[in-house]
Amino acid sequence: MPAARRVLVVGIDGVRLDVLRRLPTPHLDALAADGFLAPVEVDDRTPTMSGPCWATIVTGVGVDKHGVWSNDFSGHRLDVFPDFATRLAQRGRTFVAAGWRPLMQTADGGPLFRAPSRSVYVAPSADTPQAWEECDERITEAASRILADDDLDASFVYLGAPDETAHFLGCGEAYEASVLRADQRLGRLLAAVRNRPAYDSEQWTILVVTDHGHVDAGGHGGRSPQERTAWLIAAGPGMGAAPPEVRHVDVAAQVFASLGRLADRHWTFEGRPFAARPHALLLDMDGTLVDTEKLWLRTVRACAAALGHELGAEDLPGILGRSVGDTAAHLHRVTGCDQDALAGELEAAFLAVVEAEASPMPGATELLALLGDLGIPAALVSASPRPVVDAVLKVLGADNFRTTVAAGETPRTKPAADPYLAAARALGADPAACLVVEDSPAGVASAHAAGCRVLAVPSDLAHEEILPAPGRTVRSSLLGLEAAELWNAGLWRGVHTRSPGRDARTVTHLDDWHTG
Repeated sequence: MPAARRVLVVGIDGVRLDVLRRLPTPHLDALAADGFLAPVEVDDRTPTMSGPCWATIVTGVGVDKHGVWSNDFSGHRLDVFPDFATRLAQRGRTFVAAGWRPLMQTADGGPLFRAPSRSVYVAPSADTPQAWEECDERITEAASRILADDDLDASFVYLGAPDETAHFLGCGEAYEASVLRADQRLGRLLAAVRNRPAYDSEQWTILVVTDHGHVDAGGHGGRSPQERTAWLIAAGPGMGAAPPEVRHVDVAAQVFASLGRLADRHWTFEGRPFAARPHALLLDMDGTLVDTEKLWLRTVRACAAALGHELGAEDLPGILGRSVGDTAAHLHRVTGCDQDALAGELEAAFLAVVEAEASPMPGATELLALLGDLGIPAALVSASPRPVVDAVLKVLGADNFRTTVAAGETPRTKPAADPYLAAARALGADPAACLVVEDSPAGVASAHAAGCRVLAVPSDLAHEEILPAPGRTVRSSLLGLEAAELWNAGLWRGVHTRSPGRDARTVTHLDDWHTG
């Protein structure tokens, strides 16, 4: 049974990045080491105030859409652009805990969180640093109890004491002590999650984010680097190196991606996930999962020789990665043979040799087991006829695939988009959220035409080189393929590594995955 996906977002108000980097914050540090810590710059349109920044974080759209321009939320458009907890509550369970009134109450034009499944609001007894510490303590206690037991898809917990302390006392010792206490409270929230009875059968994504910084004397609202620089820590499945840029609008998009939910295009999210697993893997068969390319070439060479034609390099584009019909049509053009009769001969001869000799490619069995463990649906998409596909399924295991597509079952076959579009449709997945694994130029062309991203494992028989490109990662084989590489193949077309220490940096990047 696939692991249940969960997301916890912890918002810690007003924590400067330079202070965070300087202080010993063991729980934040551990999360950053497991994933990444990245700076987030408040964009030019957004005031460096809590209201606009938190609204951007939880709605996934900017101020021009959500309409929160200050800490008075009046005039907002949150009915049109609601928070992620409200959107997700329509199909699951969400939880929000906070003590700042506009987040939870109708005061000051709120609430920002319109209708989560469950919520906790604890108002501070006074507008003082001490009262806010007490408020955060009560929020942490209540949230820990709920996180420990409730069946929640996504949660948001807000801690406000560091920001309030900076306002009253500046960014000195008292402020740093408040940041340290926030780290301790985060540790209790994480302990509640990890002590859940069902934790071992769940996959948790943890996002910790701040809204803005402060000037040294305390306060914000201006455009100085100290005020505009926020940060995000992300840990969980698919989190590796930090992407080149992380924005506040990306947080809500990542919540949906981590849950495996497709964001409706009508929501007009402005963010993009910074880590996201493919919603499905669509796998080519011949030469990718089973060692049949050489069997196919041997079969075609024998049939061509019987027609008096010796195959050469110029024939390969019409043969490799192509259907029986396409290959028969090519040989008809070069020999004048009876195309229909040859197609029948090719299919029968190839089926016989596949049934006798087909075997998995190196790493294929391990990849299919990994997909099963991760709960990622897989489809087998082939340009071979149905009898050949069925013969290969006996080798690979039919239960490893939720659907299969063979030649003749779509209006066109590879390199047209039809087979991969049909597979994505059968799985109920957006092609743009699917990763295709292919070995041939024709298959790669088919996948890209369908709007999928591609992990190419080129065949040594390929007639042309397959190179990295936007939306395409190239790997020498399936051996040693791990989950993180699948995520990255669906996200980036560059090479990403994480440097030691608490800051994750992209060493090399070419582009991000987002295609709109």
